[in-house]
Amino acid sequence: MQRLDPTSIGDDYRSQVTVQAYGSGGRIDGVEFIALRHLMDEGGDFMELIRLNEHGALAAKPDMKVTQVNYSRVLPGAIKAFHLHFNQEDVWFVPPTDRLLIGLLDVRAGSPTYQQHMRFILGPGPSRMVYIPRGVAHGAANLWGQPAQIMYFVNQHFSLEEPDERRLPWDVCGADFWTIQPG
Repeated sequence: MQRLDPTSIGDDYRSQVTVQAYGSGGRIDGVEFIALRHLMDEGGDFMELIRLNEHGALAAKPDMKVTQVNYSRVLPGAIKAFHLHFNQEDVWFVPPTDRLLIGLLDVRAGSPTYQQHMRFILGPGPSRMVYIPRGVAHGAANLWGQPAQIMYFVNQHFSLEEPDERRLPWDVCGADFWTIQPG
């Protein structure tokens, strides 16, 4: 079969042809995906989320010592964004039975990826967690019909008196940032 080239597309449509973007919208300096092993057999499945080294730090991220583990549910249609921390680092996990659109925005003035944003799905697909460094604004949206769970591991205790949680407008990247992109 003969290969097509751009000139084989009719003039009425050639300028409208694009390439589907399967990436995350770019990379942010310091953001890391942590691959997880998800083992399955006839009776169910098993996934190891966190392994600590001999010093109590994450084996996959030895500079981060987890001091608190949190759990949250995000209801259908909810957008929980954007927030950032000056001292806290996060590692987020969404179970493979759930799905959340995760959004990150680098607001660190000295970062080589300042103002870069990322969008990606956590939950189904490759079993992974995401490490979010301090100063990277982050949030999640549940664009689907079922509640979604998120577990996150942090390097400091939450304080009601002095919370290390700052906010940016949910639409700082544009309202369409939190929508399913047609195509």
